[in-house]
Amino acid sequence: MDIEAFRKAGYQAIDRICDYYASLQERPVVSQVQPGYLLDALPSSAPEHGEQFDLIADDFQKLILPGITHWQHPNFFAYFPTASTFEGLLGDLYSSSVANPTFSWLASPACTELEQVVMDWSAKLFGLGDQFQNHSGVGGGVIQTTASEGLIVICVAARARYLRQNPDAKLEDLVIYTTTQTHSLGVKAGLVLGLQVRALEVKKENEYGLRGEDLRAALEEDHARGKRPFIVVATVGTTNSGAIDYLEEIGEVLKAYPSIWYHVDAAWAGVALACPEFRPLEKLDAINQYAESFCTNFHKWGLVNFDASGLWVRNRRDLIDALDVTPEYLRTKQHDAGLVVDYRNWHLGLGRRFRSLKIWFVLRSYGVEGFQAHIRKGVELNKHFVSLVRASPDFELVTTPSLALSVFRLRLPSTSTLSPDSAEGLAALNDLNRALNLRLSVDNDKIFITQTMLNGMICLRFAIGAQRTEKEHVDRAWDLIKQCATEMVGEWTKNHQV
Repeated sequence: MDIEAFRKAGYQAIDRICDYYASLQERPVVSQVQPGYLLDALPSSAPEHGEQFDLIADDFQKLILPGITHWQHPNFFAYFPTASTFEGLLGDLYSSSVANPTFSWLASPACTELEQVVMDWSAKLFGLGDQFQNHSGVGGGVIQTTASEGLIVICVAARARYLRQNPDAKLEDLVIYTTTQTHSLGVKAGLVLGLQVRALEVKKENEYGLRGEDLRAALEEDHARGKRPFIVVATVGTTNSGAIDYLEEIGEVLKAYPSIWYHVDAAWAGVALACPEFRPLEKLDAINQYAESFCTNFHKWGLVNFDASGLWVRNRRDLIDALDVTPEYLRTKQHDAGLVVDYRNWHLGLGRRFRSLKIWFVLRSYGVEGFQAHIRKGVELNKHFVSLVRASPDFELVTTPSLALSVFRLRLPSTSTLSPDSAEGLAALNDLNRALNLRLSVDNDKIFITQTMLNGMICLRFAIGAQRTEKEHVDRAWDLIKQCATEMVGEWTKNHQV
C-alpha cells in the first residue's frame, strides 16, 4: 500500500467508524454469534498472495463487527465502562504512525517526556501530592497496560525492597494481602510471582471495606506463624460493589510495619478524584499521607481508549532497583548522566507503546471541566437509577450505591412464606436473581448487566459510565429489568406453587 492508497483507505475507515458510532444504539449490545463462527468463516491458512485492501476492509464489516460486544453502547451496564473517545482514537492513530518501542529516552525523547508531563497533569487533576509527581525527581507516574499488570510491577518492587530490608526472609514465606472483595488482580499477581495470597475477610456491616483492626489481627497471626506479609493491596471502588477500604486505619496499622508496601488500587473509581466533591469519599488525604503507590485506569471511566492505566509511586527508586536492566547496547550518555527517565525500568516489558499521546489529546480536548462533567454525569445517572430501585417494592439495594455503580437484587415474591434471612430463603433468592441475570444478559440483546456474589448473596450490578449513555437509556433499561423480573416471579411462583 502506497501513500495514496493509504489515504483512500484511511478516508474510508474514518467514514465507516463514524457510521458505526452513529448506528451504535440500534445494534445489539452483546454479540449474537455462536462459538466457532469466525473459525468456520475464515480459511485455515494465510493467503498465498496479497489481497485487495477493499476486500479486507469489507470483511471487517461482514465478519468482525458481528462478533463484537459493544462496550461503548449506551445500554452497556456490565462490568465497568471502557472508554472510547474520538480524541483517544486519533491519539492511537497518530502514535501508531510513529511506531517505536520507546524503551529509552533516546529511542524517542518526545515519548518519554510527554509521558512525564501527562502523568503530572493527571496527578494534579486527581489531587495526588507532589511526592507522586515526576517533577519531584523522587516519585512519579508511569503508564501501564492494565491495573493487573501494574500490581505485578508493584509486587516485584515490594518484594525486592522487603528482601533487602529483611535478608533473613524466605520467598516461600512471603504473603500478598488482599481482601475477599479485591479484584482478581491480587490472585493473578500471586500466580505470576509464585507467592501466597491471603484474602482478608470483610464484613457487610463495614460496607465490605477492610478495617484496620482486622488487618492488625491478620498481621499478628501471620507473623506468629513465621509468615512474612510484604504488601497490602487496598481498594477504592471494588469490582463487586464499589466498596472502599478504610485507608486511614490501614495506614495507621502499617506504621508499625515499615517494610510492608501499601498499594491502593482504584482502577475504576480513581478517576472520580478529578471532582473535589468525591475526594473525601475516596479518602484522598489518606492516599497522599500513607500510600506508597496508587493506580487508576483512564481506559475505564476516564475517556481514554484501552489501554492506559496510570500508576504513581512515592519513590521511583523502588521500581528501578527491582527492574533496572541496562545492557551495554541500551546505555546512553543521557541515562548514565542521570539526566533522563528510562521508563523500561518502571514496568515489566522492555518496549512500550506511545500511550501518553492519547491521554494528552483527551485532556487537552476535554479540559479539566469536561473531564469532571463526564464523571459527574455518570454519578447523576446512577442517582436516578437508585431512585427507581428504591421506589419499587420488588427490588432492594444490597449495598450503598458507589459513584456510578449500584448493586441490587430482586426480592422474593410478596406471597412467599420463606424468610430472606433463612438458608432456604437465601437459596431461593439466589436462584431467582441468577435466572433474572441470565434472562437479561443472555436471552435478550437490549442491555448488558452482570451479576456478582457478596458474602453468599447473588446480586445484580448496574455500572454506568459509557460516554453515550443518557437518562433515557437508564429508564429503558429499568423498564426491561422490571419486565423480565415480572416474568421470572411468575414462573418462580408457578414452579414453587406459592
